[in-house]
Amino acid sequence: MSNVVLKLSSQEMRKMMEYYQNNLTGKTPPGGLFSAKTPQCTITAYKSGKVLFQGSGCNEEARKWGSDAVEKTETKAKTPATPKISASLPNNISSLSAIGSDEVGTGDFFGPITVCAAYVRKEDMPLLKEIGVQDSKNLTDEKISTIAKQLIKFLPYSLLVLHNVKYNKLQSSGMSQGKMKALLHNQAIGHLLEKLAPEKPEAILIDQFAKEEVYFKYLSGQKVIHKENVYFSTKAEGIHLAVAAASIIARHAFVQHFEKLSKAAGFKIPKGAGSQVDVAAARLIKEKGKEVLPSYVKLHFANTEKAMNLLRKSK
Repeated sequence: MSNVVLKLSSQEMRKMMEYYQNNLTGKTPPGGLFSAKTPQCTITAYKSGKVLFQGSGCNEEARKWGSDAVEKTETKAKTPATPKISASLPNNISSLSAIGSDEVGTGDFFGPITVCAAYVRKEDMPLLKEIGVQDSKNLTDEKISTIAKQLIKFLPYSLLVLHNVKYNKLQSSGMSQGKMKALLHNQAIGHLLEKLAPEKPEAILIDQFAKEEVYFKYLSGQKVIHKENVYFSTKAEGIHLAVAAASIIARHAFVQHFEKLSKAAGFKIPKGAGSQVDVAAARLIKEKGKEVLPSYVKLHFANTEKAMNLLRKSK
């Protein structure tokens, strides 16, 4: 779908709203001021001052409000900063209506693993860009929370949380973390496909954590294995907005669970797997006993023994 974005002043926005008074749809997106529809164009104005024109008549409609800006936008649109696409992916995957799947928390000693699959239709991409969807690694937890709360209001998604108690049971039974992730991704994608039916995504992109053949080997024995139009790529958040959106929702859920753990512990628990978590785990054991660890941490991490060593030294 053709689209143009203009940046206008608050005064121009008021004039625009008056101009389209008879065309207002009554459906305002997150962060929006108003939405209007003409026979050849949909106009969406945002509180940021940006106005999105979509449809076959977007250029003509946008020129009513700033021809110079339109020309700059069109020129910019011709030469976007496109991420490197792997040869194994469709060349146009970034513009397809797709499910993206990503996980958070696998490298953190404390906290669960959260996996999210999110569906982004091609016509929703300008909206996601407008509200700030991008690689979650470039966003603060506060910004992620703000964006996630908007996304979950309108974006189809499936979120799974593997809590520490269940994680530790699976790990002690011999299941690798890689297999856990594969099972979670496959299940989240399956749940989302059920929600979308009969609509089907043009592609499913998983942020790659294992080679394709290894991923499907992990899933052997499962009743349903989703393979149709499934692709894998590292740094997938930069390839499709669906993966970026999934990562933001998964991160938001992870942070929320982290806050609950901190509240239960009685002190702020650090993220990651560095020396600071060793100190936190040692404090947790000292104050609540070693038996609480399975509810808070991934026991097989080396941090468990390091925390015990800290306790021994402190005696």
